[in-house]
Amino acid sequence: MQGYLGLDVGSVSTNLVIIDENDNLLASSYLRTRGQPIRAVQEAMKKTGKEIPSDLKIAGVGSTGSARRLAGVIAGADTVKNEITAHAVAANHVVPGVQTVLEIGGQDSKIIILRGGIVVDFAMNTVCAAGTGSFLDHQSQRLNIPIEEFGHLALKSKHPVRIAGRCSVFAESDMIHKQQTGHDLADIIAGLSEALVRNYLNNVGKGKDIQAPIVFQGGVAANQGIKAAFARALQKDITVPPHYGVMGALGAALIAKRLMAGNNQPSRFLGFELGDFKYDATSFECQDCPNSCEIVNIMVEGELLARWGSRCGQWDQLEEKRTGT
Repeated sequence: MQGYLGLDVGSVSTNLVIIDENDNLLASSYLRTRGQPIRAVQEAMKKTGKEIPSDLKIAGVGSTGSARRLAGVIAGADTVKNEITAHAVAANHVVPGVQTVLEIGGQDSKIIILRGGIVVDFAMNTVCAAGTGSFLDHQSQRLNIPIEEFGHLALKSKHPVRIAGRCSVFAESDMIHKQQTGHDLADIIAGLSEALVRNYLNNVGKGKDIQAPIVFQGGVAANQGIKAAFARALQKDITVPPHYGVMGALGAALIAKRLMAGNNQPSRFLGFELGDFKYDATSFECQDCPNSCEIVNIMVEGELLARWGSRCGQWDQLEEKRTGT
């Protein structure tokens, strides 16, 4: 029995999925990265390794996310792809013919435009907190309402209030003002949902040809209030896939499967036991030229596993030899 593993390591969460030869999801893991991507990958590997059948052989590994290169080195990835490609592949797999992907995570958001299964346009927002899940998390804590209940409360609103959503600071001030003037909490949360959607469409989605079918994924897709606000704003149906929170990892696994299908070489997967290894990351500044590149070393059990960071490539030879690139 063969399986394919996908890793999506971001600033907020680390996601891992394993699919079988028929693309069925065998296992998945969602963990907080907490600023320690190496440890998060190790924990995800250890947890997932205990859940899968003992006779399952990992025949391919893919990694994506902002820490995709680091994750790929640690896990022994056969392919390393950017988030746009991974999310697009996963969305098109779940909803064949999808033309627009709306993705909102903890720290960033993105929009992907596909035509005929090919990415033709995209945009990312990595600087404004008002359009991300972290802002919703902060407001749920401030209001002492579990984030899981945010969406349900928003759907109960009869008269959503107008919240200034172009900036997280102004949005919070506006929410506090609305609370102090006696507005219903459900109306305030519904207004916040609509503000986040306005922010997304006016920034990330500005100038994009948003056509159905539309898939909404990322952690924020669990919020029914945000989904409903998107549907109202776009006047189109919004599909939230079953595994909305791990779509990047699913895409990485699917890409790895396609790659290895025509490859007679065994996977570079280092095994679920890597959760027991001791990894360290160190760095130094190269002084060979005025660029002063910061070189990163990844060590495992005291031995150099990978190195990168030089613009000229002189320090990347080990990485190139290991990955065959």
